[in-house]
Amino acid sequence: MSEWPDISGRIEGQVHKLPVRVYYEDTDFSGIVYHANYLRFAERGRSDFLRLAGVHHTDLFDTDDPVAFAIHRMEMDFRQPARIDDRLEVHTVYVRASGARIEAEQSIWRLGPDNEPVDELWRAKVFAAVLDKEGKPRRLPAAVKEALAPYIGGA
Repeated sequence: MSEWPDISGRIEGQVHKLPVRVYYEDTDFSGIVYHANYLRFAERGRSDFLRLAGVHHTDLFDTDDPVAFAIHRMEMDFRQPARIDDRLEVHTVYVRASGARIEAEQSIWRLGPDNEPVDELWRAKVFAAVLDKEGKPRRLPAAVKEALAPYIGGA
């Protein structure tokens, strides 16, 4: 069995892959992952993708012209349940980064014994707005757009 990657995951082509293990705290009384925790796993995937691409949330807000990202819409499908002790992988692809919007497609997979994705458990389309410190839409900073340009693609 091969080793899991670094804590921030890895980017393969245009897809970021983040390993996640399901712990007791992630589950409901039946040992199945509570539905809201898929959103937490997905957030980690998006954030770690940006981090590996050189975009850090704190750097975006600690400037003379601060910006932040806010999710304004998600479409998601729960396909199969994840269970306690499952090894999962969050896949993230940024499909658009222009104007005041960033769009991503994400999926969460159960890994098999060889650390290969075997079951798609959850998938989503994520729409984020770029906001200034007053919460008003702002154009995506050029540096962020440039950092994401090599990775923009389809899932």
